[in-house]
Amino acid sequence: MAQIACIGEVMIELAGAEPTADGGERKALGYAGDTYNTLVTLARLGTRSAYVTRLGDDHYSDAIIERLGNEGIGTDTIVRQEGKVPGLYMIHNSPDGEREFFYWRDRAPARDLFHSDDEMSTLAEQLADTDMVYLSGITLAIIGETGRQNLLSFLRRYKERGGKVAFDSNYRPRLWDNPQQAQQANSELLALTDLALLTLDDEELLWGTDGDAIAEVQARYQDCNISELVLKRGAEDVIIIKGGEQERVAVPKVTDIVDTTAAGDTFNAGYLAAHLAGKSPAEAATQANRCAGIIIRHRGGVIDKQVFLNELASR
Repeated sequence: MAQIACIGEVMIELAGAEPTADGGERKALGYAGDTYNTLVTLARLGTRSAYVTRLGDDHYSDAIIERLGNEGIGTDTIVRQEGKVPGLYMIHNSPDGEREFFYWRDRAPARDLFHSDDEMSTLAEQLADTDMVYLSGITLAIIGETGRQNLLSFLRRYKERGGKVAFDSNYRPRLWDNPQQAQQANSELLALTDLALLTLDDEELLWGTDGDAIAEVQARYQDCNISELVLKRGAEDVIIIKGGEQERVAVPKVTDIVDTTAAGDTFNAGYLAAHLAGKSPAEAATQANRCAGIIIRHRGGVIDKQVFLNELASR
């Protein structure tokens, strides 16, 4: 039985930029998505994991199922939809490792998550003994208002049975009709969240700031009953807010950055794995920083398993 189930979307990824003779570029095909990236790293860290998503009945969906199985990730919670194919996105990297994304996902099957009463009933049984579920603001955005309200109802029942909720707001403006819609959805979800894994840049982009953004984050969620709030700030100290107190964990410097794609997703995996293993918040943040420091030295949202494990062992 899984310790944690991740809810969200996996897409076909085209990354890299190998020049071709005709002046174009050849990109490598892979599979990624914020919750998928976190999920794979969780499994590689030894956490029993499962994925809650929807896929099509095509070759690429078959390949995703196979890859999840090869990572030891549970796939019984995945619904296959006839005639559907996963979404697709392409990464363009600048010389400093920063990235720009281009998406084709309007008809992706994951958008139909939590739109079926039968699906939610089955899922409740499948996750009955799962310790925690994890999802992101991208999950909230793509499933629409009906899916969001059904998801909230599902999570309330899940928590009544003793389950915990982890959430990363992962705000992407283009996925929402307006900031107010995203603010409402995030606030409703964070009211049910036990472990919040937030990014300061996302918080400022979504809510704005009058100057002391860290204090504003702490004040914004003080009535949400969040047991543990983790604030990611890129290369600056990670801030952990628990019981009204702040603890800071330094982020080791990484000089050979290639691609910052999935840095936050991989950080979340490191933190969640340590948290579920009973480690302290500082220990969890330390492991999370190590994991994120590995992924940004390679291209793509998910890197070769053995490369990841070898570099983790050497740090």
